[in-house]
Amino acid sequence: MKPGRASRTAEIVCMGRATAHARSNVPRFQDPTALTLLPEDAKRRVERFLRGETHGIRERVGRFALAWQSRVMVARTVAIDDAIREAKAPQLVILGAGLDGRAWRMPELENVVVFEVDHPDTQREKRERAAKLAPQAKDIRFVAVDFERDSLDEALTAAGHDPSRPTTWVWEGVVMYLTKEDIEKSLAVIAKRSAPKSRLIVLYITERLMRRLVNVVVSRMGEPFRSVFTVEEMREVLSKHGFGIVRDQAIPEIALDLGDEIFRVARRAKHLRVVSADRS
Repeated sequence: MKPGRASRTAEIVCMGRATAHARSNVPRFQDPTALTLLPEDAKRRVERFLRGETHGIRERVGRFALAWQSRVMVARTVAIDDAIREAKAPQLVILGAGLDGRAWRMPELENVVVFEVDHPDTQREKRERAAKLAPQAKDIRFVAVDFERDSLDEALTAAGHDPSRPTTWVWEGVVMYLTKEDIEKSLAVIAKRSAPKSRLIVLYITERLMRRLVNVVVSRMGEPFRSVFTVEEMREVLSKHGFGIVRDQAIPEIALDLGDEIFRVARRAKHLRVVSADRS
C-alpha cells in the first residue's frame, strides 16, 4: 500500500461488491453500502460498467476483470456473512476492514459492537464516506492500526474490546499481504483476546501459481502478496493458536449453491478459500 492513500485492492474489492449488488440475482447476497463507500473515480468506473460503456482496450480489460471480481465477491461475501450469523458473538472485529460495509448493512449486528481495524490512510477516507450511511450495528468503533508496525493488542484494548466475551474475527483479504511472521504475531493477539466460543474467519490463498499470476497486478499497486498456505498448513497454524476448523471451503465449493451464473465464473477461483475456526 502506498503511503498517504487508501488501499487500492480495498477499492477493487468494493467495486466488485457494488457491481454484484446491482447485477446479482442471488437472494443471499446484497451490499447497498458498497457504492457509497467508493471514492468518486471508482464509483464512476462502476457506473460506466453498469451502463455498458467502454472506451479503449484498457477499459475493456478492466470491464472483464470487474465482471469476474463481482461474481467471486458474491461467493466469498455470502460465506463470510453466513459464518458471522452462525457465530452470534456479541463482538465483531474486522481486521483490515477496507471498505467493508457489514456494520451498515447487516441487521443481525443490531446487538453487536463492531471494531473496524485498518490502516489509518484507508480508514480516514472510509469514515468520511460512511458518515452518509445508517449503522445497523449496536456500535461501530474505528481502530487505526498498521499491522506491520503497531500493536493490535494495545489498540483493541484502547478501543474497549472485551477479551472475556466471545468475538467473531473476520480476516478477509489481508493475510496474503502479510509475512507469515506477522500473521503469527496477529494470531497470538487474536488467541489471547478470544474467549471460548469465539470464531475466526479467514480468506486465504492456496495455489502458488495463481499467487504469482495475480501478484503481477497487485504488486503494481504497491500491495504485493507475501504468503500462501496449503489447507493443511492453515489447519496447523490455527490449531497452534487454539482454533479448531469448523469449515474450510474453496470459492467454487461455495459457489455451487449460488446458481450457475456465479459458479461458471467462480469455479476458476480455486486458489481462494474461506476457513471458519472456533475457539474451544
